[in-house]
Amino acid sequence: MFDQSHDAPLPALPGVGYKPQHYADIIKDPDPVGWLEIHAENYMGDGGRPIAQLRHLAERFPISVHGVGLSIGSEGDLDPDHLARLKHIDDWLNPASFSEHLAWSTHDSHFLNDLLPLPYTEATLAKVASHISQVQDTLGRQMLLENPSSYLAFAESTYSEPDFLREIVKRTGCGLLLDVNNVFVSATNLKTSPQAYIDAFPVDAVGEIHLGGHDEDEDETGAPLLIDSHGKAIVDPVWALLDYTLARTGPKPLLIEWDNDVPEWGTLADEAKRAARALSGIPA
Repeated sequence: MFDQSHDAPLPALPGVGYKPQHYADIIKDPDPVGWLEIHAENYMGDGGRPIAQLRHLAERFPISVHGVGLSIGSEGDLDPDHLARLKHIDDWLNPASFSEHLAWSTHDSHFLNDLLPLPYTEATLAKVASHISQVQDTLGRQMLLENPSSYLAFAESTYSEPDFLREIVKRTGCGLLLDVNNVFVSATNLKTSPQAYIDAFPVDAVGEIHLGGHDEDEDETGAPLLIDSHGKAIVDPVWALLDYTLARTGPKPLLIEWDNDVPEWGTLADEAKRAARALSGIPA
């Protein structure tokens, strides 16, 4: 069994994705960071400096574990070895939160270095719900499921994405991780309204909100094409969409993600300060 609560036990403060090059800066002056996120797959070894540093950080900060390798949306079974390694991390770290993506990245024995989209059908719903239940039963805790970045829509989909996520929550008791940048990227690429997506989203299930940067490109017709790269500063329209989102959700744990071309600590800290200002403008 697992905790049925939809509220992840993280503070409604800014957090940042932890990078080892920022360890000394975070230890020396963590303001304004209230919590840290790690990627589970970076900490599946048995020891060494990464584990030692993480143990030290966990004494001072709530830790959120974010998985990128379970392939929740895959047709096949979840990898039992990967799930066992994840449980090992969960057991010794006892993180405040665990999340994964609504996506797939494996086929048979092949691992694809990308998070690929799914058609929103009854068959997909049953498979994803089964996988989430397996993860939650194995870890003994609720997980959060993240909305993806989309670059195309499937003709066979019979659910909208917010309705699909709502049904997943209903069937499994999982929570949701609302990535505002992903909403903006998907809406731009699919020529839909990001505000309408937020209006339809099951915000009562949101345990974390994420923000990140994206790259700008064009498709073959010259239309804007955004790529969820996590390698640039967050753009003003995404900050504006965050304000719109917080008006619906109220204060939530709010993560700044920067995974590629990672800047100096001061740049990340400045974005965390801007996130703190956004949170402070929302009544508790």
